[in-house]
Amino acid sequence: MYRFLLTPRWLGILALTLVAAAVMVLLGNWQLDRYEQRTAVNERIDAGSRGTPAPLRDALAAPTGGAGSVGPAPAERVEWSRVTATGRYDPANVVLIRGRTVESKVGFEVLAPLVLTDGTAVLVDRGWVPPAPGGAMAMPQVPALPTGEVTVVGRVHPTEAGGAGVDRRDGRLETRRVTVDKIARELPYPVHGAYLLLDEQTPANDAAFRAVAIGHANNWQNFGYVIQWWLFAAMSLFGYGWVARREARRAAGLDAPKGPVDRAPETATPA
Repeated sequence: MYRFLLTPRWLGILALTLVAAAVMVLLGNWQLDRYEQRTAVNERIDAGSRGTPAPLRDALAAPTGGAGSVGPAPAERVEWSRVTATGRYDPANVVLIRGRTVESKVGFEVLAPLVLTDGTAVLVDRGWVPPAPGGAMAMPQVPALPTGEVTVVGRVHPTEAGGAGVDRRDGRLETRRVTVDKIARELPYPVHGAYLLLDEQTPANDAAFRAVAIGHANNWQNFGYVIQWWLFAAMSLFGYGWVARREARRAAGLDAPKGPVDRAPETATPA
């Protein structure tokens, strides 16, 4: 009944079906890996918000090069963890990150290098400020940096990827993304390989700043893709079986179309 499955045509259909199902399973496995990666990031973010701040040196290795160099990137286990550092802000090299959105409003994040006692610096994201009247690119009013020694507590944020170069406008550095190595080239000291999202500061941070929230990765979207691809793989195999069964029944005459039924004798009037 199913000998036709051994014909070249049906063997080709089977091969294509198996290849398509295998590709869909692999795509599902890839999305599962992405789901697990994003879940791990979310867990580190949640753990970081509850953790006791550790000294900066315990989380980030100090840069060892000269001015403009960048230290090693943080290990995954310390990304988003809370750290504390003490130093003095450098008011001559404030960095504005333009085009940043908080609560659906576009403005600037303001970074300042915190110069430590060993002469290295770590970039501290003080928070978000709105642009001046005139548009989203209008230079904002940035509160002055505190003078003297400052102690900060912040979350370790890995450097962002991409972004254009760094420009200097009205005495401040300006760029589109927090790409630490590009910013470091404009600074007169070595810089740590990540920056800090400010949680607390002594003396206190200016009230004009809005805190920059850490967004969780959308891991459930990836989980949905896992189910989708695996269902597609199952449906392709089911579809092959269903078509093969229909062909077998047709060949055996089990699904042959029936002719119209002549009901004339049933409606004829008796003589």
